[in-house]
Amino acid sequence: MDILTRLSRVLEERKAADPDSSYVARLYAKGTDAILKKIGEEATETVIAAKDGTAEKIVHEVADLWFHTLVLLAQQGLGPQEVLAELDRRFGLSGLEEKASRNQ
Repeated sequence: MDILTRLSRVLEERKAADPDSSYVARLYAKGTDAILKKIGEEATETVIAAKDGTAEKIVHEVADLWFHTLVLLAQQGLGPQEVLAELDRRFGLSGLEEKASRNQ
């Protein structure tokens, strides 16, 4: 079982957890705005780490960003498989073609 599948299962389980017992359950309890705020913070930290150019910091911050994005997906009833399917659909398309197809 890959890490995304394992993590998405845990995130689903946290929906039923007591917010006092789990960071993710606390985020769920605070709602979408709190999750979005956290994603924004992690995106900013990712940009700063990339500007610093330290590989270890970049990896750490991208992991935080991906994690919080997975929390959002789970909160919305989605999972990594939907994102992976979309990436697979786009594979082999030029970025310009894919973007043009969304604007039609």
